Amino acid sequence: MALKNIIGIDHAVVAVTGLDAAAECWRRLGFTLSPRGTHSAKMGTGNYTIMLDPDYIELLGVLTETDHNVATRNFLARRGEGIERIAFTAVDAAEGAEEIRARGFEPIGPTDFERPVPMPDGSLSAAKFRVFHWPLTEAPGGLRIFACQHKTRETVWIPELMRHANAARCLKQVLIVTSAPARDAAHLSRLIDREGRADTDGVVTVASGGSRADFAFLTRDQLASRYPAVSLAGLPEHGGAGLVIGSSDLALTEAALGSSGVHSGIAICVPPAAANGTLLAFVAG
Repeated sequence: MALKNIIGIDHAVVAVTGLDAAAECWRRLGFTLSPRGTHSAKMGTGNYTIMLDPDYIELLGVLTETDHNVATRNFLARRGEGIERIAFTAVDAAEGAEEIRARGFEPIGPTDFERPVPMPDGSLSAAKFRVFHWPLTEAPGGLRIFACQHKTRETVWIPELMRHANAARCLKQVLIVTSAPARDAAHLSRLIDREGRADTDGVVTVASGGSRADFAFLTRDQLASRYPAVSLAGLPEHGGAGLVIGSSDLALTEAALGSSGVHSGIAICVPPAAANGTLLAFVAG
């Protein structure tokens, strides 16, 4: 039975070494970014968000080294920039943590935190969250997962931040490269109680829940076959590799991406070297 308190992919976390430089890079790709957020002193991190519907992308950087951000620092030291982890939406994080505990996975958390948010009217509010992580050792395909309960959705999904020059609308897929797609997809299936399916090209897809984006596990060769015109330089042999993004207007996408965009089959792509270690593939939808 699927987890009752987890309803699909909420956001993708892209870890970066230079937070402000990364934000400028994604702005040049036609994304609208939130004002820079600063987490608690305990967390020692800051972020920019790229709000889509019903999900988003988070650019995350370490501002001060703390015990809380050791895993992120280790990720950057080992792999470099790129997709560090994926969040699911939690209806109730405390109950969700108990659900995975009942399945034999000891949760980390739940933990409450918040960050200040400048609102469009000039006032200052706060985005408040409660999160829990699956055990750090449970990282299918090298990708960590956690769940996020939004206590103040109105301070995160701000309409002015959801309009993008590149017509980005929503996440469609998270791409994970691995030498063993079936094995790692089965690992994720056990963690979230959802079945995978093998596509005709051998890629194994696991639905995250509801109408949210899917996970696609594939080898590096399969990734190169899907996007033959795109340089994969900067991608790991094992781990989160890319995001497939639904576009409401591919002509606007192409215009916004300019020379950074590469046509590859049905997608307009940004190579990982131009997006902080993350392959971006824009498709109609």
